[in-house]
Amino acid sequence: MYDFLLSPAERELKQQVRKFVREEISSDFLRKMDKDEIVYPREFVEKLAALNLRGIRFPKKYGGREMSWVAEVAATEEISCLGCALGCAFVMPSIVGEALNMFGTEEQKQKYLKPYIQGKLVAAEALTEPRGGSDFFGAMTRAEQRGDHFILNGMKRFVVGAEGADFFLVYCRTNFDEKAHKYQRLSLFIVERGPGVETEYLYGLLGCRGGGTGRLVFRDVKVPKENLVGELHGGALCFHQMMIPERLTSAAGTLGVWAALDLAVRYSNRRRTFGKEIRKYQAVSFKVADSITQLDAARALTYMAARAVDENYPNVRRLVSEAKRFATEAAWDIVNNSMQIMGGIGYTDVYPIERALRDMRLGMIWTGTTEIMNLLIQHEYYNQVLDPSYDRRQMEDDASNPDASERCFTDEDMLKVFEGKGIR
Repeated sequence: MYDFLLSPAERELKQQVRKFVREEISSDFLRKMDKDEIVYPREFVEKLAALNLRGIRFPKKYGGREMSWVAEVAATEEISCLGCALGCAFVMPSIVGEALNMFGTEEQKQKYLKPYIQGKLVAAEALTEPRGGSDFFGAMTRAEQRGDHFILNGMKRFVVGAEGADFFLVYCRTNFDEKAHKYQRLSLFIVERGPGVETEYLYGLLGCRGGGTGRLVFRDVKVPKENLVGELHGGALCFHQMMIPERLTSAAGTLGVWAALDLAVRYSNRRRTFGKEIRKYQAVSFKVADSITQLDAARALTYMAARAVDENYPNVRRLVSEAKRFATEAAWDIVNNSMQIMGGIGYTDVYPIERALRDMRLGMIWTGTTEIMNLLIQHEYYNQVLDPSYDRRQMEDDASNPDASERCFTDEDMLKVFEGKGIR
């Protein structure tokens, strides 16, 4: 990101991550991940922890840096040129850590959050179910209380870190009253890998390989009541809070498409046809112009959303949803433009553009699809504009011929017309 928008501390962090990306992660490591020769990048996690690059936003007493969301977005943009799986491994402490830091007990923070940030433990989030998808509150995984513990049964899929994680954050149904409101059905638990917890299947993925993404099955897993995060039946509150880091890190992660665009720009400056570099053809250079404009717009919206979270801005959920939707769609356009600029060689494994394209396709699906983001965006904006306290000038009063009879009728207006009473 442009340094003038960052504080000195944020700029320093960005440069540290940039150096880490350039010097600490080998191309051979990335190739092995893409071939699924590495199931989970634990070595990468340990390197991050050694440089105190995990838990950037969390308190220092748990090993974090107590920095801003803007700082985390800046770091994520730099790290994500390494690909989707390593970007996900980098941001997962922000997601899991959000729940533990916001809703966990001090004992939970000492036992799980602190060693997690220190790289001694790896964690994963278990949200999606085979029959659920976006219907999160229809979860069927159950946790039944039996005295001082719960018995957990069910299944979660698309768990990044299903293979590799030491513990999981798992949402389970704990309120079995059929009339219970959907926001009062679920609870959140810390579930350690152990008896009854199985990684039953690892997915073959189009991209984002090497992150241990799989399906978890829980069979009569005994979970102590001390591992309940937040209140019993209070999982909805945890979920809504965690959607901020889920979606903001998704937006920030796809900004890593800058690497693909940089590659295409360098290639277009070397590749010659008909006696000149292809960058000198508008068909190529205009794709570059379109792409960098989209990238800068995605950066602006993502960093604005990060600042909004830092400032606890009222419309933060809408802005985060906008950032997630726009940045992921922009990244898809940019990586396609980059491949088009490079032509046929971009479709081969001679260059990693094809890997970037496979990675970027996931952005519009995970942590809430583009369609779910649209649902949230319009809902929040309608609520804002139609709120009686909304105090901005109303443009409809400025019409050249404000004929009230031609305004949008309400049902009450129509009744008045039929009754011969006119309308207001």
